[in-house]
Amino acid sequence: MHAITIPEPGGPEALVWAEVPDPVPGEGEVLVDVAAAGVNRADVLQRQGHYPPPPGASPYAGLECSGRISALGPGVTGWAVGDEVCALLAGGGYAEKVAVPSGQLLPLPDGVDLVTAAALPEVTATVWSNVFMISHLRPGETLLAHGGSSGIGTMAIQLAKAVGARVAVTAGGPEKLAACQELGADILIDYREQDFVEEIRRATDGAGADVILDIVGAKYLARNLEALALNGRLAIIGLQGGVKAELNLATLLSKSAAVTATGLRGRSLAQKSAIIAAVREHVWPLIGSGRVRPIVHSTVPMREAPEAHRLLESSAHVGKILLTT
Repeated sequence: MHAITIPEPGGPEALVWAEVPDPVPGEGEVLVDVAAAGVNRADVLQRQGHYPPPPGASPYAGLECSGRISALGPGVTGWAVGDEVCALLAGGGYAEKVAVPSGQLLPLPDGVDLVTAAALPEVTATVWSNVFMISHLRPGETLLAHGGSSGIGTMAIQLAKAVGARVAVTAGGPEKLAACQELGADILIDYREQDFVEEIRRATDGAGADVILDIVGAKYLARNLEALALNGRLAIIGLQGGVKAELNLATLLSKSAAVTATGLRGRSLAQKSAIIAAVREHVWPLIGSGRVRPIVHSTVPMREAPEAHRLLESSAHVGKILLTT
C-alpha cells in the first residue's frame, strides 16, 4: 500500500507519499481500506517531531479515518467485511489501509457519506469526553469554546446547543465568528480585538463560564481561571500557546473550580472504547436527526498532504480538512 511517511521531521514538505508494507490486523482488530482521513493539529506536531506515536501504534500520522472493512482479525465480533465505518486511531490514518481495534469503530451515521464521516471520530470523541463525560456540562450552563471555528469548536458549539447550554466562542475575525453564529453560538468574541474575560463576564452578568474548552494551554491559563464561574470546570485539550504557566491556586480555591487536561491518543484501549460507545449512544442520534452535522472545509488528495498541512497551519479554514485516497 501507500502511506504518507515522515522520513525526517520538518515542515509540510517532510510529508512523503511512499510505498510501505500493508498492516496486518491483530487480535481484536479489523483492517480498513481508507476512504478519507481527518487532518488534526496533532498530525502537525508529529510531522515536526514533537508528538511521536504511542508504543505499538502505526508510525504514520492520522488520528481518524473512514473506509470499508476488508479483513477481520482474530476475536472480532459484531463487524463484517464490507461494513462502512469511521474510526478513532492512535495513528495510521494517512494511508491506504489501517488496522483498527474494533472498539474504536463506529458505523456511519444516518445521512453522512463515507468521505465526510472521516471528519467525525476525533472531534466527537474529544468534545463528548471532555465537555460532557469529564466536565459535565448541563442544560442552562455556559460553555466557552476557544477556537470556535475549528473542527473541535464547530462540534462543541453544536453539541452544547443540542443539550440546552449557552455557548460562547472565541475566533479570529468576523467571518469565522459568523460561521460560529450560524451553528448556534450565542456569544461571539474576536480574540484579536476583544478581551474574552471581559466579554464573558459582561455576557453572563459577571458570573463567568461554567465550562471552558481550551486548545491554547499556557498562554490562556490565568485568564481562563478569571473567566470561570463558581464551580467552573476548565478542560485543556491543546497546547498551541505553550506548555508551562503559573497556576494561581487561590483563584482556583475561591471559585471551587477544577482544571483537567486530557488527550485521546495515549489512552488505553478500554478508555477509548468507552468513549466511542458513549459517542455512538449520545452523539450519533443527534447527527442522524440532522441536529448536529460535520463541518468540512475542504478535501485534499492524500498524496497532497503537504498542502493540507499548509492550509491547517494558515488557520484560514472553518471546520475540518480531509485527505482522500
